[in-house]
Amino acid sequence: MATQYFKNIPKIQYEGPDSKNPFAFKYYNPDEIVEGKSMRDHLRFSIVYWHTFINPLADPFGMGTAVRPWDDGSNTVKNAQKRVRVAFELFEKLGADFYAFHDRDVAPEASTLAQTNKNLDSVVKVMKEEQERTGIKPLWGTACLFAHPRYVHGAATSCNADVFAYAAAQVKKAIEVTHELGGAGYTFWGGREGYTSLLNTDMKREQEHMARFMHMAAEHKKKIGFKGQFYIEPKPKEPTKHQYDFDAATCINFLREFDLLKHFKLNIEANHATLAGHTVEHDLEVSANAGALGSIDANTGDTLLGWDTDQFPTDIYLTAKIMLILLKTGGFKTGGLNFDAKVRRESYEPTDLVHAHVGGMDAFARGLKIAAAIRADGRLDKFVKDRYSSWDSGIGEKIESGKASFADLEKYMIKKGKPSPNKSGRQEYLENIFNELII
Repeated sequence: MATQYFKNIPKIQYEGPDSKNPFAFKYYNPDEIVEGKSMRDHLRFSIVYWHTFINPLADPFGMGTAVRPWDDGSNTVKNAQKRVRVAFELFEKLGADFYAFHDRDVAPEASTLAQTNKNLDSVVKVMKEEQERTGIKPLWGTACLFAHPRYVHGAATSCNADVFAYAAAQVKKAIEVTHELGGAGYTFWGGREGYTSLLNTDMKREQEHMARFMHMAAEHKKKIGFKGQFYIEPKPKEPTKHQYDFDAATCINFLREFDLLKHFKLNIEANHATLAGHTVEHDLEVSANAGALGSIDANTGDTLLGWDTDQFPTDIYLTAKIMLILLKTGGFKTGGLNFDAKVRRESYEPTDLVHAHVGGMDAFARGLKIAAAIRADGRLDKFVKDRYSSWDSGIGEKIESGKASFADLEKYMIKKGKPSPNKSGRQEYLENIFNELII
C-alpha cells in the first residue's frame, strides 16, 4: 500500500488557467484531445528515480541539503523497499503513467555481483507490487556504469577487459529487470565512455569495444524476448572531457558505422544538447531526419553556467518548439517526456518536488497546445514550403530525382544566364507569427 509521506498533498487535478491553487494543473488536462489524441498519450510523462528520490542536492562546494523524511540514511534493502512505496505515492499524486530508473538507484550495491543482484531482486519484488496496484510502469530502465570506482576508465570502453565483462553482466541484469517490470524501453548513457587525454587512449579500439557491447546487448534482448526500444542518450562532456556519444549526429554516425541503427533510437536530453553547442531543437531534428528520434529527457540548463544543471523546464518557447518537432514526426511510439531534472539545492523540502513536476507538466501541456495551434494556422509550414518551391519542379526536381549531372547544370545555367533572385528568409516575420500564436 502507499505510504503517507505526501499525505498533505492532494492528488493533482486540472483546474484551468484561472486557478491559483499551487497543487493543481493550469494547462495539463490529461483527457483533453489535441490533434486527435489525449494530452496523456501525447506527453507520456515519466518521473526519474535518481534525481527525485536519491539526489541529496549536494554540489562541489557543499553537502546535500535535501530533506527526505522517508530515508533513514542506511544503505539497506529494507530502506530501498520503503523508498519504492514513497516513489509510487508521488507518481500517483502527480498522475504520471511512467517512471525511469538506474539499477543502483533502486537497490544498494553489495560486495559481490551475486549479492547485488539478489538485492535488486528483493526491491524489484516491491516495485512489481506497486506497479500492479497503480498501473504505473517504467518508461525505461538503465544501468549505472559510471559511479563506482571500477568504471574510472569507462565501462564498455575500459582498457580493462574484466571491467568490460562486469559492465556486461550488470547491463544483462538491468535489461532483464526492465523486461520483468514491463518497461517500454532501455537506455544506454555513456557516462565515462570517452577520454580525458588522447595520450593514453586508443580511441578506435575503445569505440569498437563499445559497438561490440551494444551488439551483445541487442543479442541478449532478442534472446529473452524483450520488445522494448533501445536508446542511446547523447552527451558531449561531463564526466569525461570528450564522450563518444557527443551529440545526436555523432551517435547516429556511430550506429550506422557499426550496423546498430536497426536496434537503437536516441533519447535526447535538452540540457545535453546545449552542452554540445546546439539547441535541443537541433538534436531533435537531426534525430527525426534519421528516423531515430525515440524519447526525450525533459529538462533545461542555465545559459550562464557551463555544466549540466538538470533544471525543470518552464520556458514555454522551449516546450512549444520541442512539441512542434514531435508532432511533425507523428509523436512518441515507445518513448515519452522523462523529467531528468532536479529541484534546486535551495528547494530542499518534499513539497518542492511536487511544485517542480506540476510546473514542468503544465509547461509541456502549454507547449503541446501552442504547437498544435501553429500547425493548424499553417503559415509557418506554408512559408517553408514556398521557400523551397524551386525544388518541386523544373531543374530542382531533376536534381533531387538524380536526373541531372554537372554537365546538365552547366548547360542549364549557360542558357539561363544567372540564377533567379533569392527571396528573403523573413526570420523576424516568422518569429512574430510564433509570438502571436504562443499568446
